[in-house]
Amino acid sequence: MTARSARTAKSARAAICLATLCFGLAASWSAPALAQDATPPLIRDTEIEEVLQRDADPLFAAAGLDPKGIKILLIGGKDLQAFAGPGVMAVYTGLILQSENPNELQGVMAHEIGHLAGGHSARSGDMMKAGLKPMLLTMGLGLMAMLAGAPDAGAMLLGNANYFGTLGALGYSREQEGRADQAGASYLETAKMSGRGLVDFFDNFRYQEVFSEARRFAYFRSHPISSERIDRLRARVERLPHYNEVDTPQALAEHEIMKAKLDGFINPGQALIKYKEKDLSYPARYARAIAYYQSREPDYALRLLETLLKEQPDNPYLWELKGQILFEFGRAKEAEEPQRRSVALKPEAPLLRINLAQTLIGLGDRAKAEEGIKELKHALVQEGDNAVAWRLLADAYDKLGQDGQARLATAEQYYNLGATREAYTFAKRAQEMLTKDTPEWRRANDIVMVSEPALREEARNRG
Repeated sequence: MTARSARTAKSARAAICLATLCFGLAASWSAPALAQDATPPLIRDTEIEEVLQRDADPLFAAAGLDPKGIKILLIGGKDLQAFAGPGVMAVYTGLILQSENPNELQGVMAHEIGHLAGGHSARSGDMMKAGLKPMLLTMGLGLMAMLAGAPDAGAMLLGNANYFGTLGALGYSREQEGRADQAGASYLETAKMSGRGLVDFFDNFRYQEVFSEARRFAYFRSHPISSERIDRLRARVERLPHYNEVDTPQALAEHEIMKAKLDGFINPGQALIKYKEKDLSYPARYARAIAYYQSREPDYALRLLETLLKEQPDNPYLWELKGQILFEFGRAKEAEEPQRRSVALKPEAPLLRINLAQTLIGLGDRAKAEEGIKELKHALVQEGDNAVAWRLLADAYDKLGQDGQARLATAEQYYNLGATREAYTFAKRAQEMLTKDTPEWRRANDIVMVSEPALREEARNRG
């Protein structure tokens, strides 16, 4: 899990990703002890993303939406928050950790899908106009750039991410809330899931309605709650045929593993108290291994991991975590093998390949760097808009002295960030270095041609 977040200026190890690779740089998922006004990090983790996707896909389908057309974003933050916009659903880690079971989390997802399918716009339509997904990606990459030693680039990206303005624009009327409740209940029923979790989640936070606006969770500021609304929803779902459906043992286990993983990365000190040594369950031992790693006790974390790997030798996420720990603590040569194992066990996961590529590129061996390039290209077939993969590709080409290819990869990085001026600048440089009319030169030319109208429009707007 590589999930880097803005921890504090004290720690260069603060993470933007989970063990998989939050937007790239495998480093660690250092505990995001975020101030309330800090920018929450985007988190990438294959294991958690897969659980969230499995939870959400039946609900998207029930709403008549194409699950493949909606990206689920995981955001690090203590707040109970989730929201949906065109092509994207965002879920905060705080919401996951507060949910007691998969059905509660699915209930909140169903409610948000109700807003999305109902076309409920944010206040003044700002969210629709802003383009939520690009802003979230820009924000995450800005943090990544700062942590990677490029503060100017990071500041530029963060300056372009008017993310909080978009979140501030979220706000639904009580009428829209009621409609989203009823739609969500219908989607759960169509997916043969109980609506109990949806009601229970809101009922657990019924007390929020008596708080002042400033003291409420952000979710309940934008989604007004009331006892009358909860009671009306409960009366509806209790009459539905699948009300008594329960979560499967597998779903419950996945939910607990997901929460344990998040606890270990985000709250390592608390995790070591919560998941006591006498608790020998898999989630507890997983959480402790991560927590010890985050507490800078890698040897102890690795000993715990070895025990888990003996029990589950085919678990790609345990191999991924082992590789991450070794890489982060300066043992890149040892990290290579477990990262290869993670990819071999889950070859369709691009983030695992990017992790492996980063290690290969960092080994200082030309053949390894060339292999890293192949891994990145493989990952980019599946995630062509992964700006971090493009950044690592640029680094690899730089190490091999292939300057034109490096500039082109950097142009691709900025192009996928929506940083048009920077994409144009690096594509022009690539054109000068690449052989004319080769596929690479033509791609650089495409970026230049696409960027020029946007830059002219920008200049007109400024003038």
